[in-house]
Amino acid sequence: MSEKDEETFKSVDLEQQTEKSPEPDSNPQESPSETETDKPSTPSTEAKAESTPSTHTSAAKAKWISSAEQFKLKRFYVLRPGTLDHSIEEAKALVNPTEDGAVQGVWLMAEVDHWNNEKERLVLIAENTLLIFKYDFVMLDCEQIQKIPLNYIDRISHGTFCFPPHSLLTREGEGVRVFWDKLREPSFTSRWNPFSVEYPFTTFTYHPVKSANEELGRLCDIQNFREQLNLAAQKAHSNNPVPGKANGVLMLNQPILIEAYVGLMSVIGNQNKLGYCLARGNIGF
Repeated sequence: MSEKDEETFKSVDLEQQTEKSPEPDSNPQESPSETETDKPSTPSTEAKAESTPSTHTSAAKAKWISSAEQFKLKRFYVLRPGTLDHSIEEAKALVNPTEDGAVQGVWLMAEVDHWNNEKERLVLIAENTLLIFKYDFVMLDCEQIQKIPLNYIDRISHGTFCFPPHSLLTREGEGVRVFWDKLREPSFTSRWNPFSVEYPFTTFTYHPVKSANEELGRLCDIQNFREQLNLAAQKAHSNNPVPGKANGVLMLNQPILIEAYVGLMSVIGNQNKLGYCLARGNIGF
């Protein structure tokens, strides 16, 4: 094929393509930009993404706080499976049915002494006696029992904690104080002795594990304890009155005074939960 034939072939081929190409539509379709403007506006994904970070941050923070609290609670030996049930059964076995009567209720609380020290306690209300158990949840052993006859209880006070004006100590929350001898005041030596047990009253507050689950919430409820103790004490006063003593229980709503001023020992002890049976890592209990 010569160069002249090639030029002729190429021109014919181009002409055929031009004849086959379709003519442009007289009514072209609307452009995507025009179609999108006709549709109703919706919030963009960027705007949604901007509104969600604060929600995700607060949720993550709440989850972190909850996890930290759960980790702290797991250190208490009383939360180990079967520990609390075993301690309650053992405490009930130490109740004398003839002298104390049948058990009416069980509570897990923290006792606050006159130097603001917290101590883990099991408390039982029987028909005739209020029993306070110092229980070792590590060795599963009862170390001490304090028995208070219900017909000797004359006052039950409930309120927030307070201290003398010049005290350096503070305590949040509320508590219940049970009095059983309003005519006897603690001596001067008892007030300044941190180990004295010669006080005619005892003070309780919430145990730190009260929020672990619903069952522990009931066992640590000091409001229910106050009501049940009032009913049991009133019944004991009517069934077995004390000669020369006014019968009945006075229910008070007033601040609970702790007459402690410096109490460095209580500050260190309460911050480190030395009054509780805790898993303390390599140091041991």
